Formats: sequence, C-alpha cells, structure tokens
Amino acid sequence: MFPTHVLGRLAAGLAVAAIALAPLAAVADTVLAVGDQKGNARAVLEASGALDGIPYTIEWSEFPAAAPLLEALNAGAIDAGTVGDAPFTFAVASGAAVKAVLATRQGQEGLAVVVAKDSPAQSFADLKGKKIATGRGSIGHQLVLAALEKGGLKPADVELVFLTPSEAKAALLTGAIDAWSTWEPYTSQLEIIEGARRVVDGSALTPGLGFFVASPKAIEEKRAALEDLVGRLARARAWAADHPEQYAKVWSGIIGLPEAVAISMHRRARARAVPIDAGVIAAEQETVDLYARAGLIKPFMASDALDASFNAAVVKAVGGS
Repeated sequence: MFPTHVLGRLAAGLAVAAIALAPLAAVADTVLAVGDQKGNARAVLEASGALDGIPYTIEWSEFPAAAPLLEALNAGAIDAGTVGDAPFTFAVASGAAVKAVLATRQGQEGLAVVVAKDSPAQSFADLKGKKIATGRGSIGHQLVLAALEKGGLKPADVELVFLTPSEAKAALLTGAIDAWSTWEPYTSQLEIIEGARRVVDGSALTPGLGFFVASPKAIEEKRAALEDLVGRLARARAWAADHPEQYAKVWSGIIGLPEAVAISMHRRARARAVPIDAGVIAAEQETVDLYARAGLIKPFMASDALDASFNAAVVKAVGGS
C-alpha cells in the first residue's frame, strides 16, 4: 500500500498527463485537408519520419503552384497548405480568408531569372524590352519586380508573360520567351538538365520567406491537429536542413527527379521553420510594400495576416529560430 500523500501525488501526476494528452486524443477523428506543391511539405515530412504516429488523418492535394492552392483554401476545399510569401501576399490583398501560422526562411539562390544556354543575355539588364515569363503574384513575379527596382527600371521596361510552370518551361526551351523567373525545383532542373543559366537570383533581393497557412475556420475548429502538424513540420525542416544530401536522396526517390537536381536544390535552400516574430513580420511587410509600389495591390499591415499563436509549437519542436 502506498501512503496517502504518495497516492495523491500519483493521482495529480496522472491528471496532468491526461490533460496534456487530451487535445491530441480528441483529434483522432479529425481530417486535415492539406494542399501541397510538388516536393514540398509532404516530401520533407515523409523523408524525415515526422509523420510517424500521427493521431489524425491528412488528406493531401497536389497543386502546380501556390495561386490555385490558395484559391482552394479560400473556397474551403482544403484547410491548410504551404506557399511562398509573394502569392500569400496577393491572396491576402485580394481578400482571401487565410492566415500564416508558421514561417520558413531559406536561401534564395534557387529563386532565379533563368535564360536558355544559348541566350545572349548575360545579366538581368540585358533583358530590358524582352519577354520574361512567371506566375502572376508568384515569388518569380516578386523577384522580377525587385530586380527591376534595384536596376533603376520600371515594370514597363520588360514584357511580363504570365504562364504556368509547364507552359513557361516549354516556352523557354522553344525560344517563345527570353527568360523565366522561377523557383525550385525548376531552377535546378533547367540548369542541370537543360544547361540553362541564371542571370539574377533572389539573394539579397527577396526575404526568403515561406508560410504554412490555414483558413480561419480550420484554425478555430481543428486547432489541436494544426498545432501538432506545425510542430512536426518544424522538426522535419530542421532535419532536412541539417542533412541536405540525405534528404536529397530520399526526395529524389519520392519526386522522381534526378538526385543531382535534388542535391542542388536542398544545398541552396536549407529551409528552416521559425516563429512568426518581429523579423518575419517586417520581412513580409517588405513584400507587401514592393507590390504596393508596383501598383498591383493596396497596402495592408502584414501583422494582420500573420498568426503568432502557433509559435509555441515551433519553439517546442526546434527550440525557436
């Protein structure tokens, strides 16, 4: 027999444990509909083993780019997804019901304006008056605007052609456009497989932010599952950043692209999850202001679109930024 005071402490300890486990136990019947882009969140979660023992169900939907993912989220077709800061900014400015609940920072060498190997263009300035393809509101669009500003040029000094990634790749390789402002894995694919060249990349031009975003409805109704997934994603990003070659090998098998492409992509990026703090808010405000200066959106306060209430899950997972 245990003394009464020992039994009391045991009972209290079990009660605390039950309270701690209650939120996850309650999500056993929860289904999270998560949007993804090729080789992004799902790949890193699976490669790192971060989905092991997940107590709820994830229904994945694949999208070719961030814009249709955000449209699906705004329409209620999915609960959450991973996007870049530029398309997120466009979506918020258009009135989409979306909040960022997790931020990532990564190297920007893979965000680049790429030309064909036989192109006469040697710098971004050489593209004045030329056709540059990208996705409207994408991080590629963001890069073009930032490069124009840095070079003292105006948006009208180039001819922007808005295409999907598959359309842009074909147009570049056939000479229908002069350059493509794109992102990974397309950049590494073009360089390694097609011999294409970067004339400018996002280093020192763009913040290198990405977001895991969710609808306000999902945040309210599926919060416990979302918090758990945010923590798992943060741990997965940390593992991938610390093991780029190992991740590249697994990623290559999952996605079906050459390992050389994967190694190039992940060595450049080394994406890490970070809490939504003052630095993230300031960086997102830079993107908002860039698009506003270009006359593409009405300015808004970045802090209104960023939900820092999930920061504890990130800090618990990786110890902060």
